[in-house]
Amino acid sequence: MDLSAINPILLLASLMVAANPILLAAIGELVVERAGVLNLGVEGMMITGAVCGFIVTINAGSPLLGFAGAALGGALLALVFGVLTQVLLSNQVATGLALTLFGLGFAALLGQGYIGIKAPVIPKWPVPVLSDIPVIGPILFNHDPVVYLGIAIIAGVWAFLRYSRAGLILRAVGENHDAAHALGYHVIRVRLLAIMFGGACAGLGGAYLSLVRVPQWTEGLTAGAGWIALAIVVFASWRPWRLLLGAYLFGGVTVLQLNLQAAGMAIPVAYLSMAPYLATILVLVMMRAGRAPGSLAQSFHASR
Repeated sequence: MDLSAINPILLLASLMVAANPILLAAIGELVVERAGVLNLGVEGMMITGAVCGFIVTINAGSPLLGFAGAALGGALLALVFGVLTQVLLSNQVATGLALTLFGLGFAALLGQGYIGIKAPVIPKWPVPVLSDIPVIGPILFNHDPVVYLGIAIIAGVWAFLRYSRAGLILRAVGENHDAAHALGYHVIRVRLLAIMFGGACAGLGGAYLSLVRVPQWTEGLTAGAGWIALAIVVFASWRPWRLLLGAYLFGGVTVLQLNLQAAGMAIPVAYLSMAPYLATILVLVMMRAGRAPGSLAQSFHASR
């Protein structure tokens, strides 16, 4: 095994890229859960976003339109979940699982004619001056624009939840929907908007896989990324900046196992491939999560 072949700067820079799909999906789910809704359909929304973004990009020739299409596809699928759980009051856990199964099948159907096609390359956007800083520049400031977008969304969600009146209302709905309703807030509307935002973020995460990480369409492309995103929300105790650390932890283990494979480590590839998921499970076992929103996964009856 030749560890000298592993470039630590490239390793750390790749960590941010590997973490980005999980980060995008997880921050969307965090907002959904802070509104008191548990959506287990993240995997289905991610892969729907992946195929929608890929199809739009190939046909329109624009990755920007592709990401917009992915966000729209994820948001529309999430809206179906929202109507079923918030208006028709179906069980959130069962509906979320059904959403994942539907998304996987629907994406496989839509992507039949696109298997093996390569997506156009999305160029990096080096940040002027900052990208020239030794060591730190190549790690933090020499990425494609969607990596910066993911960090911006984290910062925006943190500021929204902490400082805005709308964020306070969303947190109030998540903590006690009956009290929020008694104060005159429209609980169902708030939750539907949060659910659609979560779906749009999951769609962006899926599109990042099919347009940047791979970049091509294959069935089962997400490979459990949506479930990891759900776990990271719990690990983060529903806090945006802690979620960023959790996503980077998973991304770091993912990149490390790929580099160890390339270096010829004398461990079967299957064991190395399991490493990111095992690390996530171990972290969840070792860390005690914070208190979940009080109304999480509870249906709201407007007549009450």
